[in-house]
Amino acid sequence: AATAIERAFECLDGHDGLRLTARSTLYRTPAWGVTGQPDFINAVAKVDTTLAPQQLLDVLLTIERDAGRDRRTAERWGPRVLDLDLLLYGDAVIDEPGLHVPHPHLHERAFVLVPLAEIAPAVVIPGHGPVAALRGRVATGDIEALR
Repeated sequence: AATAIERAFECLDGHDGLRLTARSTLYRTPAWGVTGQPDFINAVAKVDTTLAPQQLLDVLLTIERDAGRDRRTAERWGPRVLDLDLLLYGDAVIDEPGLHVPHPHLHERAFVLVPLAEIAPAVVIPGHGPVAALRGRVATGDIEALR
């Protein structure tokens, strides 16, 4: 999983209209949803982009497919080689079929808030508040930095 994430970072930075400007440490988190699977590895990246939100999401889905993920056949929350989500797009609030920004559960998921707080603690999640404050409200004891 760590190799897939590193490769995803490279793909993001190498894509037209995208530039990787920050990336978090990789974190190991116990699997949830479907718990009988290996631990998850999570990270967050910040990109500058000239792409519209839907175009950016399309790039993320393409990177997933190129890594071997097939969302059509995969079990929800089950094992996957790579799972890329568009968490935030500036301060935009987007609610369209297949695209919800900020990510609907971003404010309550420690496995996202921990790496996000590492690279963008002052960012405000629309409707919920600053990342650093939200991180302080979730249990993080089972999240382990890998480097």
